Amino acid sequence: MIKPLFRQGLLKKEEIFTMKKRALSLMLVAATAISLSACGGGSKPASSTKTSSAAKSTTSTASASKTSSAVQPAGEVENAKKPLVWFNRQPSNSTTGELDMAALNFNENTYYVGFDAMQGAELQGKMIKDYIEKNADKIDRNGDGVIGYVLAIGDVGHNDSIARTRGVRSALGTAVDKDGSVVSDPVGTNTDGKATVVKDGELEVGGKKYKVRELASQEMKTAAGATWDAPTAGNAVGTWSASFGDQIDIVASNNDGMGMAMFNAWSKENKVPTFGYDANSDAVAAIADGYGGTISQHADVQAYLTLRVLRNALDGVDVNTGISTADEAGNVLKEGEDYVYNAEQRSYYALNLAVTADNYKDFLDATVPFAPVAKQLDAAKNPEKKVWLNIYNSADNFLGATYQPLLQKYDKLLNLNVEYIAGDGQTESNITNRLGNPGEYDAFAINMVKTDNAASYTALLK
Repeated sequence: MIKPLFRQGLLKKEEIFTMKKRALSLMLVAATAISLSACGGGSKPASSTKTSSAAKSTTSTASASKTSSAVQPAGEVENAKKPLVWFNRQPSNSTTGELDMAALNFNENTYYVGFDAMQGAELQGKMIKDYIEKNADKIDRNGDGVIGYVLAIGDVGHNDSIARTRGVRSALGTAVDKDGSVVSDPVGTNTDGKATVVKDGELEVGGKKYKVRELASQEMKTAAGATWDAPTAGNAVGTWSASFGDQIDIVASNNDGMGMAMFNAWSKENKVPTFGYDANSDAVAAIADGYGGTISQHADVQAYLTLRVLRNALDGVDVNTGISTADEAGNVLKEGEDYVYNAEQRSYYALNLAVTADNYKDFLDATVPFAPVAKQLDAAKNPEKKVWLNIYNSADNFLGATYQPLLQKYDKLLNLNVEYIAGDGQTESNITNRLGNPGEYDAFAINMVKTDNAASYTALLK
C-alpha cells in the first residue's frame, strides 16, 4: 500500500498550578491548544509497503491511507516532509538509466509524473514505419532502393531521448543490440552504411524490397551545454542536406521542437516527411503542410497529475482521489487508457497517442485541459496552498508552449498558488539558487536540468 504522509499530534498535559497562578495556567493551555491545531507532533509517518500486485506487475493502482483532516500551514511542517513531485525528467542515472530510488522515496508524499517512454517510443517508430510502407514508392526520392533517414537526438543521457532513438531504430530494422539493449549512440554520418552503432534494415513493400539506412544522427546540443536545441537541429539538417540531400527520404526527431526546426529549415520546401514527438500545437498544425506526424504524450494528463498528487497530499486524502477514483467535483481518469501507475517506481505515466493526417484536427490546441478532469474544486474544502515549481529551461518548446500553459489552467482548478521558476537549461544552480526559503511553500514540483541531480534539490529540503 502506498501511504501518504501521516502525522499525529502529541500534546503534553500542562501542570495545574495553584489558584493564584490560574490566569497564567489558562494562558499556557490556550497557547498549547493553538499549537496543536497548527501542526502535528514528532511521530514518524507510517512506512509504505508494496502491494502484492506491484511485485508482480509494472503497473498497479496506488492506494493510500487517509491522513489527518487537519491542514497544516507551510511554516509548521518540516520541509523534508512536504509533498514533492518530480516531473518530465525522472530521477535516474543518465548513463545506465537506473532509477534514483532515494529521490523517488524522498518522503512518503514523493512521486514522479511523466509518460510511458517505451510505449511512446514504440508508437513513434511504428508511425514512421507505417508511413514508409504506405508511401515507399513516393518517398524514395532518388530511386536508389534505399529509404534514407536522418535523426535528431535530444540528449544522449536522457531516458526519454534514449527510448525514442531506440524506438525508431527498432521499428525500422536499423537497431544494433549490445549487452541486451539497443544502442542509442549518435551515428555521426553513415551514408555508406558502414557504421557500427546501426545497421541497414529492410522493408518489403508491394513485393519490392527496400534498404532502410540511418544516414546521420547527432545530439542537438549547444556549445554552452543546452540539449534538445532546435536551432542546432535546423543547422544540422542544413549541413546534411548540403552533403547528401537527395538521399534523405525521412526526417525523424526525438521531439517536435527540433523536428519543426528541421521542417522549416529544409524538409517542408523539399517535401520530405518529418516526424517528431510531443504534439506541440505548431507541429500538429504543420501536418496540413506536410509534417509527417507526431506523438501526443498526453501533456494534458501529465500536467493534471503533476499538480493533483500534490493537492491530494496537502488535503490529506487518498493519493488517487480525482485520479483513479472520482473526487467530489467528478474529476477522474481511466487507468490503462489515460495513464498507468507503477507502484515500485512511485511513478504515474500518461499514455501516448499517435497524431497523423488522419486525426490531427483533434489535437490542434495542445493547451486545453483534459475534459474528464477539468472541473473546479471547492475552495472551502480544498483551500489555496502555495507550490514552488520549476521548468528546467525557459526555451524548451514543449514545456514552455504546452506543459506550463496547462499547469497554469489546472492550478486554478485545483486552488493552488503556483510560483513558476524558469531555468536556463544548463545548470541546476540557476534554479536552486531561487529556492532560498523553502519554508514559505507547502509543496514542490521539480523539473531537473539533468536526471542525475535530484540531490541538488532534496539537499535544500533537509
